[in-house]
Amino acid sequence: MARRLGIKYYVEPDSASLARRAAQYFVEMAGEAVADRGRARIAISGGSTPKAAFSLLADPGQPWRERMPWQRLELFWVDERAVPPDHPDSNYRMTREALLEHVPLHPEQIHRMEGELDPEVAAARYEAELRSSFRLEDGELPRFDLVSLGMGPDGHTASLFPHTEALHERSRLVTANHVPQMNTWRITLTWPVINRGASVFFLIGGVDKAQILNEVITGPPEHERLPSQIIRPSSGILTLILDKGAAALLPPTDEQGCGCYEREG
Repeated sequence: MARRLGIKYYVEPDSASLARRAAQYFVEMAGEAVADRGRARIAISGGSTPKAAFSLLADPGQPWRERMPWQRLELFWVDERAVPPDHPDSNYRMTREALLEHVPLHPEQIHRMEGELDPEVAAARYEAELRSSFRLEDGELPRFDLVSLGMGPDGHTASLFPHTEALHERSRLVTANHVPQMNTWRITLTWPVINRGASVFFLIGGVDKAQILNEVITGPPEHERLPSQIIRPSSGILTLILDKGAAALLPPTDEQGCGCYEREG
């Protein structure tokens, strides 16, 4: 019998509220990890929505900067484009400009994917970095304290795109993924690594995501077409932080803007 997945989603009225909720969630989860395990290992994604949250975390006028346990934080990436770190499309560049240049993180706390290298080489090097950082034995998976994901209008997450080879990768921690529909290469954590995370959440904004998100959450399993469905954390709980537009077609929330859904498959 398929294991049931509990999905909990929080709906904010607009993009500004969404960024504030995300910043708060980053701080809360990092604080819990530090309290429980002495440090917080966080894997982040790119995109405009996390960029807004990172800017809030870096803002000395906001409460979250002071509350984030920066000295106990290790930052990793979920995926990266095959571009140099100063390229406009680089997930690392976005994070550096929005967050890293403004907060007290040391270079040894920052583990970037080397998008400027050949994708296969970059994937192998990042896998080696994970094995070293987490001190993994053969066959072990890293366990991030928090994994932050986005979702594209085609249902992809991380760089797990519909009908691509990375959807079938189970043995590696990191893989190079050719995306024919974009004629490009990406480097991405594999889905078993993502699902191993202690806390895994999606951060999604925009009415253009409403239809595909409804299919991902409430529709039948179609992992090849909707890779976001392959995200089923081992904890049995998946968290979504959404704005009103993205959540438009999901079952209604309660008075606090919180909704729940359970699915199998």
